[in-house]
Amino acid sequence: MKTCAQLIGVPSQHSRALCYHGYTENSLRFHCRRIKTTNNFATNNCISEKRLSFSQNKVLHAKKRLVKRLSLPFTTDATISKDDDDNFSTFFTHLYKQLNAFYRFSRPHTIIGTIIGVTSVSLLPIESIADLSLEFFVGLLKALVPSIMMNIYVVGLNQLFDLQVDKVNKPDLPLASGEFTMEAGSIIVSICCLLSFAMGFAFQSPPLSIALLTSFILGSAYSIDCPLLRWKKQPFLAAACIVIVRAMVVQIAFFIHIQKHVLGRPVMLTRSVMFATTFMCFFATVIALFKDLPDVDGDKHFGIQSFSVTLGKEKVFWLCIKMLLAAYGSAVAVGATSSSLPIKLATVLGHSVLAAILLLRAQSVDLADNASITSFYMFIWKLFYAEYFLIPLIG
Repeated sequence: MKTCAQLIGVPSQHSRALCYHGYTENSLRFHCRRIKTTNNFATNNCISEKRLSFSQNKVLHAKKRLVKRLSLPFTTDATISKDDDDNFSTFFTHLYKQLNAFYRFSRPHTIIGTIIGVTSVSLLPIESIADLSLEFFVGLLKALVPSIMMNIYVVGLNQLFDLQVDKVNKPDLPLASGEFTMEAGSIIVSICCLLSFAMGFAFQSPPLSIALLTSFILGSAYSIDCPLLRWKKQPFLAAACIVIVRAMVVQIAFFIHIQKHVLGRPVMLTRSVMFATTFMCFFATVIALFKDLPDVDGDKHFGIQSFSVTLGKEKVFWLCIKMLLAAYGSAVAVGATSSSLPIKLATVLGHSVLAAILLLRAQSVDLADNASITSFYMFIWKLFYAEYFLIPLIG
């Protein structure tokens, strides 16, 4: 018969101690089986954990490869941190950040202005409900899409050449903050420019093509830092670029595009489009002057002699307010001459209310606080949008 020590594989000199503590042969055999079973279970668990860990790592690596493969081409940070690697939602977070950066890169307040402006002016040639046909909406879309592409080209080009200035004036923009590289910005700008021209010429509308070409030439001259260019350094030329595009090209070119090349009517400039052009000359001038008010510090440092730098913030600010009030006064006078009582009331009351809100809001602006000035600048853009809802009422 085997000894106690032999049953559990301990040295023979310990057998007496085991027997002394009451371990019989049968009880030791039972304990040995329990020990062996426990050891096997632990070993199997260890192997399973290793297999599970390997499987999880394999899945995570597959996800990481997928995220890298689907990353946008203009991302500035293609790597994924170890912490984010544990969650597949990293891809969607990364995608959201890129789209948000592109949204800010496109300067959405200018795009909204383009969409509302082009749509409003396109309604001016409408003479009856029958004119609001499928052909009209297709023609409107043909004007809007290339115009938005050209808008992104112009504002994007300005950011490319204003990188150092924006690091002082607008550090939250994607190029200035480093969210986009210069190469990425150049690719976006180039693609938008090419798409705009391709669509403009494909639609075979000379007014549309002229509008895009004019915007391209003036937008490039405004920003590109080359001899005889970089017009933003000259206050008069900088204002002229914005006034010509926003006040003249948008009103007249897109009016003719709809009137002649969509509705098929002879070109005839109406009272409403002439009013829109004149009124927007005031408004575009105000935008051109006011846009530099929050940027005085950076403009001074980089030698950009804007009106805000030359004349001072307070003078430029109140000059803008007076110009807008004069524009609203002229709009009230024009609206009062309308033969239709509803239109007369809408235009007179509408412009009076906007003028009152403008004057009230201007009293609360702190010219020593750039955040307050920027907020009021965005408010002026809202007034710009509102005006395009009133312009179609003037017949």
